[in-house]
Amino acid sequence: CRMLEKNITIVNQVEQLEELAGILETVSEEWDIPMKVSLNLNLVLEELITNIIFYGYDDTNEHLIYIRLYKKDNEIEIQIEDDGKEFNPLLVAEPDIDESIENRKIGGLGIHFVRKIMDSMNYRRSDGKNILTLTKNIA
Repeated sequence: CRMLEKNITIVNQVEQLEELAGILETVSEEWDIPMKVSLNLNLVLEELITNIIFYGYDDTNEHLIYIRLYKKDNEIEIQIEDDGKEFNPLLVAEPDIDESIENRKIGGLGIHFVRKIMDSMNYRRSDGKNILTLTKNIA
């Protein structure tokens, strides 16, 4: 079974999210990814890329963010690579859902949400880059 692959490069600007959503939609059609899965993947990407854009950099320079999509059999793999500050989303504590809204820390729900949607998440730091790999079974 051949592996399908799509490489996307964006810059760290919020406007790029719309473009990314469009590319994902096209890829989903080409690769026969069910609509529900495609929408979930888009939410996950939007969440993670938004985090990188807003919190990843100490400067206002343009940075490249690389997104690689793979499909083999019934598995989708997403790899996101950025040269931002070191950030391992796997170390983000699970939000205390029972905590009242007033006392709950800002953020944290996005990553929690990503964990719930995806089947696996793997993080490594290499050559000054964050590399996050996520997989989703679409069978």
